[in-house]
Amino acid sequence: MTSQTTIDTTGPGDEAPAAPSDAPGASGLRGHPWFTLITVAVGVMMVALDGTIVAIANPAIQKDLGASFADVQWITNGYFLALAVSLITAGKLGDRFGHRQTFLIGVTGFAAASGAIGLSNSIAAVVTFRVFQGLFGALLMPAALGLLRATFPAEKLNMAIGIWGMVIGASTAGGPILGGVLVEHVNWQSVFFINVPVGAIALVLGLLILRDHRAENAPRSFDLLGIALLSGAMFSLVWALIKAPAWGWGDGRTWTFIAASIVGFVLFSFWETKVKEPLIPLTLFRSVPLSAGVVLMVLMAIAFMGGLFFVTFYLQNVHGMKPIEAGEHLLPLTGMMIVGSPLAGALITKLGPRIPLAGGMAATAIAMYGMSTLKADTGSAVMSLWFALLGLGLAPVMVGATEVIVGNAPMELSGVAGGLQQAAMQIGGSLGTAVLGAVMASKVDSDLAGNWKDAGLPPLTPTQLGQASEAVQVGVAPVVKGTPEAVAAKIAGVAHDTFISGMSLASLVACGVAVVAVFVALLTKRGENAEAGAGAGAAHI
Repeated sequence: MTSQTTIDTTGPGDEAPAAPSDAPGASGLRGHPWFTLITVAVGVMMVALDGTIVAIANPAIQKDLGASFADVQWITNGYFLALAVSLITAGKLGDRFGHRQTFLIGVTGFAAASGAIGLSNSIAAVVTFRVFQGLFGALLMPAALGLLRATFPAEKLNMAIGIWGMVIGASTAGGPILGGVLVEHVNWQSVFFINVPVGAIALVLGLLILRDHRAENAPRSFDLLGIALLSGAMFSLVWALIKAPAWGWGDGRTWTFIAASIVGFVLFSFWETKVKEPLIPLTLFRSVPLSAGVVLMVLMAIAFMGGLFFVTFYLQNVHGMKPIEAGEHLLPLTGMMIVGSPLAGALITKLGPRIPLAGGMAATAIAMYGMSTLKADTGSAVMSLWFALLGLGLAPVMVGATEVIVGNAPMELSGVAGGLQQAAMQIGGSLGTAVLGAVMASKVDSDLAGNWKDAGLPPLTPTQLGQASEAVQVGVAPVVKGTPEAVAAKIAGVAHDTFISGMSLASLVACGVAVVAVFVALLTKRGENAEAGAGAGAAHI
């Protein structure tokens, strides 16, 4: 194992002087591993929750503020764009200035931006503060992993990451349920106001509990040009993925931004070989397990986020469920992630990551295949079976891939590694939504006209067909007001059958991605640097 000494830099006024992290920790709350885990979990929960909870509030925001559909899209896109673009840079900030300080700033800023959104009376203000949410969220996510890496001894790190992954999975999947309750029984502002007390709790806990541990050879300067090049490349890529559904994959604008991202990544890679203290030392990727872990996170997110994107439309628009009811139907997924994540952590500690990761992606592939068989009249029991299997498959991947990436990076780059892990997940989610969305759109476009004609419905003009196709892509039946009931029933049948054919094909593509991920998982192994800086909290465990 490669060891790396870390220095306690909590600062004046703390109860312990600076000391190497492998020295016995001070007694009490400060630096206690499990209390540290609770603290960072509270902060991370806000960010993960906000990724999905806001989707439920969007219709109410649109109505209350008189926003257009494009405006509402930016409530989500602005958040994810800011988050994805700044994660790696934010991780570097944590490596440079300390993960404790970065986490506390992130928590405070995220809660403040949330409160500002709740007080906003224009869509422009909402979108602006959502961007700030993304930026501050990017600060605290890699910092949380850096703190866990520095606090837990190697033999307990997988369990800690398992619980951390459980919090993220449960918060992500539970967002629609909580959002539905708040919007339905309070108002849309409450979706954002709820982050204020949660952020305050995380801040107080952080001030009392968190201890900073920095590597002796932590970076002392900033690669400003590297930050600019990487940010520009990430922005161009994520922007292309966000806009591709509207512009079309054959549109010149889409490929202009994709080309710009490729050029940006090439220039960034070249510059990183020349600068003294690079943002991401490319030698990091000489580690095959680390590189495999990053690729695995991307593939997992494509299959998970892309596949799950259509399930919410399936439950609400095909089965006619309310948001709360749809969220309840996803509880098997949430429940299995909650149960499976700490168990996966224990299993990975015992066996290493390779077998659990490959098994998890195999289970994910089977679950996505099962979801491709869903029909308009599929019962809740069958749906629950596939959702539960998906949660069971994702749990070891969320835990294991994180440990592989962070554990195979040097201690002084733990923040960058945490940023890589989160950025890979964000890019994978964007890719999944964009690519599987294109698969869905193509299938609907090719099938709708024929299905419409076969049902004996009145012919549509090309414009009407295009409008109908857009509605069907999200499972909505394009029934015009005043349409006779019998005709409306036929239209609904055609719309739902066509949507399900598209969802089935998208799920099969996600299944194929998961199968590829099984083989990528076989390239992983336990982190070579997992023990570096992880002894500080041993005395507390």
